[in-house]
Amino acid sequence: MTQNLILQNIAKHISLDENEISYFLSILKEKKYPKKSIVLKEGEICRTINFVQSGTLRAFYRNPAGKESTIMFAIADWWITDMSCFINQQPAMLNIETIEESHIYHLQKEDLDDLYLKIPKFERFFRIIMQNAYIREQLRVIQNLSLTAEERYYIFLEKYPQVEKQVTQKQIASYLGITPEFLSMIRANKNKQALS
Repeated sequence: MTQNLILQNIAKHISLDENEISYFLSILKEKKYPKKSIVLKEGEICRTINFVQSGTLRAFYRNPAGKESTIMFAIADWWITDMSCFINQQPAMLNIETIEESHIYHLQKEDLDDLYLKIPKFERFFRIIMQNAYIREQLRVIQNLSLTAEERYYIFLEKYPQVEKQVTQKQIASYLGITPEFLSMIRANKNKQALS
């Protein structure tokens, strides 16, 4: 049963009976994407919140000059969307693309609203998901203001060791707000320290 992972994810915060599980699974849209596919394009109305069954995705912002800044990554067992635009059903500010072949469950905004009415405990589940996302992003902003790039890189490795193995150095540098060359220097220093 391919839905086991999403049900395990939900079971971390709420318990569902068989009817609730059946209803929840019935409203999900399942899709497999090849590597380098656009799941959400900036300017499109953000209609879904997405659960990663397998694969790796990244959300990024592209400024008017074309420079990309990675905002977040998502690997198996994570949720991803352009949250502000999803909640308000507005054109996306972010692009979401697959870094590798990915299997995703999409949950439409109108289905989520119905889910809250039919199974109110899902409000608790998504409140926890959104609180955790907010906390993570607030800490990231504070770290960007108060820590060196090297310190931020070590925190990234500690918090997301599985992500580091699946994304490129350029994408990590973009997430940290530094150049790939500067990240290479940080990694070289780390390797020297490990050898000494």
